[in-house]
Amino acid sequence: MFLLLAAGLATAARIPSGTEIQIRLTKEVNTTTAKVGDAFEALIIAPVVVDGHIALAAGATVTGHVKEVTAAVNPDDQAVLALAFDEIRDAGGKKAGIAAKLTGVDNARESLDADGRIQGIIASKTGSGRLDQGINKVSEKYPSFAELLGSVKQAVLKGTDANIDYKPGVEMTIALTKPLDWMGAVKGPDIASIEPQDQLFRLVNGQPFRTATEKDERPSDITTLMFLGTRQQIEDAFQKAGWTPAAKLSDQSKLETFRAMAEMRGYQEAPVSVLLLDGRPPDLVFEKINDTFAARHHLRIWQRPGTFGGKQIWVCAATHDTGISFSEASRTFIHQIEPRIDLERAKVVNDLLLTGVVRGLSLVDRPELPRDMFNATGDALKTDGGMAVLSF
Repeated sequence: MFLLLAAGLATAARIPSGTEIQIRLTKEVNTTTAKVGDAFEALIIAPVVVDGHIALAAGATVTGHVKEVTAAVNPDDQAVLALAFDEIRDAGGKKAGIAAKLTGVDNARESLDADGRIQGIIASKTGSGRLDQGINKVSEKYPSFAELLGSVKQAVLKGTDANIDYKPGVEMTIALTKPLDWMGAVKGPDIASIEPQDQLFRLVNGQPFRTATEKDERPSDITTLMFLGTRQQIEDAFQKAGWTPAAKLSDQSKLETFRAMAEMRGYQEAPVSVLLLDGRPPDLVFEKINDTFAARHHLRIWQRPGTFGGKQIWVCAATHDTGISFSEASRTFIHQIEPRIDLERAKVVNDLLLTGVVRGLSLVDRPELPRDMFNATGDALKTDGGMAVLSF
């Protein structure tokens, strides 16, 4: 990630085939309404670096069109969506044709085939759909009872819409299938390092490295980010970057989580488990969810004592949930995370840089932090030990 920030600027660049580009949709794409040939747009959200130089800056626009679309009309239908990527253009008017294939949709319930076509879920195979099938079988012998069960089910769960519906803000990865010669803007964000570095080093290394579970205080997530600024600045920055505040754990939020899992859909304000830092729960919690509860970016932020350069100090632990399973030990559903937690640190940094509100950025080493650990649920954690510090 900090290679991107420290990279030089290229005046012109040939970006090789196979290079991945991170994008964020700015227009909705839905298999219910989309037609072949419909145009869409996306924003490049992270700089592309080639040979140590920024070859393509974040902020450029990718345009494309719908190449194939099939809607899911019946419970056993599978929606299909294929996107073609046509052109990149920057704010200065520079543009170039692009040949690329979709290689990933962030936090999606759908899957991709070998050609990059998005394959939708099948409604009849979701929890809600299987309940409908069971009620239909009951109705063959006990129609009145089945009607009652159906009423109860409808009061708790909705039917699953299996169409592919990607709202503005959904993020994707594309890979070039041919080299791209780019002559457009390549300048990265104008961000200064945070000074004085020796004092910043002492501040960072004086912070707790690990969070702990609320119930039994087992070591859990690693702190990987620090923010310098006010609470309002942090809230505004994450809102601008497309992150959503998480709901607090309650009976209502737990019920909504169950519904989201059974209906196989997203829950933008889904609660997170409580983790403590120095015995305190987080002051702020943000997340990014697409169309499934099983996968999400999420982070917890704690205000710390004192100030640095006259600014309030906040420490953050960020992880990427990539799946969900049932834990026999805790008798509940738990998320699995991406073990390379520095990737999530980079995700947060790039998202916030794109907002234009970050004024300072440094990566501070923590020599005493182990590079390989496990969180409270047994997932591996791997890090280079650095903490990213952002000043607003």
